Amino acid sequence: MAIPEEQLEVWSKQGSISGSRDTYAAIKGALEDANAPYSGHGFSTFLQGSYGNDTNVWSESDVDVVMRLDDAFQYDVDRLTDDSRARFDRAYAGVPYGYAEFKVEVASWMRAKYGNTVHVGTKAIRVDGNGNRRDADVLPCMRFRRYHRFNAMYDESYVEGICFYRNDGLRIENYPKQHADNCTTKHQGTNGWFKPMARVIKNMRNRMVSGGLIRDGLAPSYYIEGLLYNLPSPLFDHSFERTFLQFWNWTSRADKTNFVTANEQFYLLRNGFPTSWEPADCEDFLTALARFWDDW
Repeated sequence: MAIPEEQLEVWSKQGSISGSRDTYAAIKGALEDANAPYSGHGFSTFLQGSYGNDTNVWSESDVDVVMRLDDAFQYDVDRLTDDSRARFDRAYAGVPYGYAEFKVEVASWMRAKYGNTVHVGTKAIRVDGNGNRRDADVLPCMRFRRYHRFNAMYDESYVEGICFYRNDGLRIENYPKQHADNCTTKHQGTNGWFKPMARVIKNMRNRMVSGGLIRDGLAPSYYIEGLLYNLPSPLFDHSFERTFLQFWNWTSRADKTNFVTANEQFYLLRNGFPTSWEPADCEDFLTALARFWDDW
């Protein structure tokens, strides 16, 4: 039987934002302290993730904070001609202060502020919650440019995102601002259905995880938003039940190999890519989602 519309409406509601807002304000204030060792460099602090995109649900309490070094940038010039690459190399010289030093200084400053509640992970710096402050993940990163044209410093075309390095040295690029902007555009283009529907599916996932129906980590929120982003806007319609059924029927028939992430910079489903969802994991999630719906 179908999940009642009343339950879907409950799941569609945004989780509490007051604790997340206060946590972000506290972490942002600490990161931007004028006494921080990196304060002489240009940087930007902003949100990413479910709270930043207004798709957080009640069980999601983490706050994802981006700490971006702006003094320098990494780049991808694979799409440029040899002549354009040569012009690029002449135009931009390296800078001595970069990602590795920045991450070390951000981590040391967070420890000075929050003591042993700070844990440096493979990608982000975890700051455990305390009292009214929620858990936070601080992602030290730097600007990243994916170039499509370069003739000179003032005659160039690129998509700007962020990048960071895992402990094994692998560089990961991401485009959180494009993700947020595109999700908002999709939300507006679906008459306000996109973000509530994303919360519905995230809550379904959480119920399946807590019930042992799927493993934790099978369907990250980022990929759920990406999956729903590919659903044609006219299929968001009338009710959550109808939208879910149209989502399920369409994804069952669609050629998912051409699905893109919500930032539109990567394919959503690819094997072995750190920026993509493993296709088998996506299929397992969709199968479990249908079973969860039918067995309600």
